[in-house]
Amino acid sequence: MPELMGMRGSEHGVLEFDAVPVAESDLIGEEGQGLEVALRGFLDQSRAAIAQTCVGLAQRALELAIEFASQRVTFGKPIAERQAIQMKLAEMTTAIAAGRHLALDAARRFDAGATITLEAAMAKLHGIEMVGKVTDDALRIFGGRGLTTAYPIERIYRDARTLWFEEGTAEIQKTVIARELLGRSAAATD
Repeated sequence: MPELMGMRGSEHGVLEFDAVPVAESDLIGEEGQGLEVALRGFLDQSRAAIAQTCVGLAQRALELAIEFASQRVTFGKPIAERQAIQMKLAEMTTAIAAGRHLALDAARRFDAGATITLEAAMAKLHGIEMVGKVTDDALRIFGGRGLTTAYPIERIYRDARTLWFEEGTAEIQKTVIARELLGRSAAATD
């Protein structure tokens, strides 16, 4: 598999199965229910974990941006004293807090034994959109310097984009959320 743009610290690969016989005694769940088993067995939890990863990456990007903005001086004062930078930092902090709460809500529900399909999809959707925006803003605070490997924001920026495709894109998460909402709504009226 070609090298990824980001997340170079973890291995990725492709497995292909073609006409592999599976004995009935080796099935997990009922025949034809593989997607349901995958969703409930690992996909929901993995989406919640990705949301947590998004929060961690975004938090680190924020910390780096604050540090850089406090040290970078233009026209006689640190850029952290400029209102435009302060607004970005405030927005970044708020978005990260929302992502953290969504991820923790999914984790708490899972720990309590609840199904978290809706909560995990919401956490991942917000997480991937949030980490993209936060790392964009952090890179803007760094300016051109942030594009160089001399600053860790460059790697965080790349790594954040990889999360958009793990366990389903934003569009997939929206589809899952809508399906869960409409399914719950239909079940409530039955």
